[in-house]
Amino acid sequence: MLKTEYIPFHELQMRYEGHVAIVEFARPPHNYFTLDLLVGLAEAFEYLDGVPDVRVIIMASKGKSFCAGADFNDPHGNDPLLPGMLYRAGIRLFRIRKPIIAAIQGAAVGGGLGLALTADFRVAAKDARFAANFARLGIHPGFGLSATLPRLIGAQQTAMLLYTGRRLKAREAVDIGLADLVATSDDVMDDAMALAQEMASSAPLAVQSIRETLRMGLAEAVETALAREAAEQEWQMCSADFAEGVRAMTERRAPVFMGK
Repeated sequence: MLKTEYIPFHELQMRYEGHVAIVEFARPPHNYFTLDLLVGLAEAFEYLDGVPDVRVIIMASKGKSFCAGADFNDPHGNDPLLPGMLYRAGIRLFRIRKPIIAAIQGAAVGGGLGLALTADFRVAAKDARFAANFARLGIHPGFGLSATLPRLIGAQQTAMLLYTGRRLKAREAVDIGLADLVATSDDVMDDAMALAQEMASSAPLAVQSIRETLRMGLAEAVETALAREAAEQEWQMCSADFAEGVRAMTERRAPVFMGK
């Protein structure tokens, strides 16, 4: 069994509880990701892949949101080349060998939803929300969602979420398979840890082998999708519609798109 300890990885904290590793990031309140954060997550998970006593990884965050994706009000967030750089780090998360549980304490929005879908399972707090709001920003979905969402919830539900950008409550997300459990306690980590410990009690080599079979071809499909997504986002981030989408989001109003 592993002792509890803290190890900094970029903007992360990492600790162990038994055979479970908890990797937590904190950029409150909304946990917008940066390239450094995604690289840090990839490095932390790859490191844990090499720790024999770790059998399950929990990915969590501190703040109002689980992750709100990229911050488009940040000048760096509007760089058309940024998606490609982010996604090169993101694909590494799909190549991890050990099972990952995402503890979703708040909103998982846009690229933040994509990050949540790198995990095998999502445990959602009662007030968690899920949205792929890219079309409401005037931009193509990213972070592999065009590959991961259909695999998880089917083509029709994916089209509905991506075309409308609608936001789902935790129970609605579970109902369509986007999340797996709604937390029964006020602390979502309690339920995520209970699931992780149940999983960690299974034979680790068998679990990893089963996971490899079930996720066969996923990383390759995501990599292909990411190339398409990054290319589409690159030109759409230069459009008038994207500028309007970001303004409307900042001003908390409905966007008025012109198709330009």
